[in-house]
Amino acid sequence: MSTTESTAPSGLELLRRVQSGAFADTPSIGGLLGMRFDVVEHGRIVVSLDTRPDFANPLGTVHGGIAATLLDSAMGCAVHTTLPAGVGYTTLELKVNYIRAARTDGQVLTTEGTVVHAGRRTATAEGKVHDEAGKLIAHATTTCLILPTS
Repeated sequence: MSTTESTAPSGLELLRRVQSGAFADTPSIGGLLGMRFDVVEHGRIVVSLDTRPDFANPLGTVHGGIAATLLDSAMGCAVHTTLPAGVGYTTLELKVNYIRAARTDGQVLTTEGTVVHAGRRTATAEGKVHDEAGKLIAHATTTCLILPTS
């Protein structure tokens, strides 16, 4: 085991640091969109954000890419929580189903990502985005490739 591996945090430890705000000044998609890591557990992540007019599509509702990004982030991070230090992942496949439009007026969208299977080479997860009234906005599945980073 290299020195980097022995001092590097596990995926769960790293995401708990993200949740605590340790990387608040580091550029990221989460920072750009204003994502909050509400729950960080082994195999489960809950992320939320407040919608805003910048998220609008030409019809004036939240662009589907925002929901897809929330889902990809929550599901990928859920997978990350299952990984030891020195191991990373990348999304191989993302399948999103859109159910209804979301407003851009500051409503809270909450996304839960949960690991379905965590193997040595691949992992799968599922996720759901709900609005503040509890209505389902979108749901998805993902397959991630597990990558040793050292």
